[in-house]
Amino acid sequence: MSPQLHNTVLISHLFSNTPNDEDNGNLPSSFTEYFRNYKAETKIISEETTRSIELCLKKGDLQRAKSVISDALRVIDNAPINIAVTGESGSGKSSLINALRKVKHSGGSAAEVGVIETTMKIKSYEHPKVKNLILWDLPGIGTPKFQPHNYLEKVEFKKYDFFIIVSSTRFKQHEIDLAKAIRIMKKNYYFVRTKVDSDLQNEEKCHPQNFDRKNTLKQIRNYCLNNFTGSNIGEPEVFLISNYDLSDYDFPVLMDTLIKNLLAEKRHNFLLSMPNITEAAIQKKYNSTKQYIWLNALKDGVFATVPVVGILSDMDIEKLKKRLNFYQDLFGVDDESLTFMAKDAQVPVGQLKKKLKSPYLLEFKKEETLGGLLLKCLEKFASANGGLLATGLYFTKTYYLEFHFLDTVAEDAKVLLREAYSKK
Repeated sequence: MSPQLHNTVLISHLFSNTPNDEDNGNLPSSFTEYFRNYKAETKIISEETTRSIELCLKKGDLQRAKSVISDALRVIDNAPINIAVTGESGSGKSSLINALRKVKHSGGSAAEVGVIETTMKIKSYEHPKVKNLILWDLPGIGTPKFQPHNYLEKVEFKKYDFFIIVSSTRFKQHEIDLAKAIRIMKKNYYFVRTKVDSDLQNEEKCHPQNFDRKNTLKQIRNYCLNNFTGSNIGEPEVFLISNYDLSDYDFPVLMDTLIKNLLAEKRHNFLLSMPNITEAAIQKKYNSTKQYIWLNALKDGVFATVPVVGILSDMDIEKLKKRLNFYQDLFGVDDESLTFMAKDAQVPVGQLKKKLKSPYLLEFKKEETLGGLLLKCLEKFASANGGLLATGLYFTKTYYLEFHFLDTVAEDAKVLLREAYSKK
């Protein structure tokens, strides 16, 4: 059987139960079914938007559905995220900002780190890879130029999505009063206690015989919480973190809390900014990106004809190369990230690359073609999403490859994470 005839037969088999383009009766349930798989706090579109898309599909108003999806994607792309980080001198604010931006302290765009007061005025730091995400380093409340009575006015309170209040010892009355004011203004705040790794090390040195890590962390937390007694804001959650080991302590919990409390349309960009500290974090970033691809695919190709497996145009191939590079950069599987990791692990870059699949996705042997890869992706997609295919949800052929690229890059990121842990 010729390759072309084989492709035709296989595609016919994959979509044999697919209704014709006019039979859209099951489409709303398919759309609902897909997005229902994600928890409410991790969806990147609001329930209102989801219902609006469903209603358009139910009515058969495909142009309106496309318009609603386009508007939702535009909002996601342009939604600003402004994060305020404040606290006393030496509390670890700048280190936390660098960690959230995945920037080394020695980098040219890093927030200045020092034992003296380095934040005398408001400074902004853009995320190097996620547009519209800015972290603001605010002077601590009570400093000479930022007194409590006009602090919120001076720092332009309204523009921030939430406040992170940082301390390396205990939270003082000024910071507790700030939290009260933030709550009155109906915005979120989070108390973060930094440098717990140093506290644990000091405690172990002082009491090596009866050192208990779990008990020491409990004491640190209770010490912080005791400061809120009688404060009229209850007992807030305090996140214990180390700016130099984000995968440990409460940092993953802090990230989950921030995601849950953000508006749906702001979650995607925030999730993309998350460092690959755990496999769960990588999976959250993957899920968010997959939702985004799905929405783009629906906008560009829903109800299109079944994609023909064959030669992709130069424009298609160039687009795919850019998308692959984007995902590699996003998940830290790009050449620059691999070079840094190899240097830290003191191994050749080639040794790391051998463990990965994404660097070779667009490299083919003589008998292989990009069309052949597309065919494999269609088979895989049909196997995993047969119900959706059976209801007529077709995409332009490049999207099937894009889903494959995302799957591969995310798995590579997990491989690198496991490799990094094995070196510790």
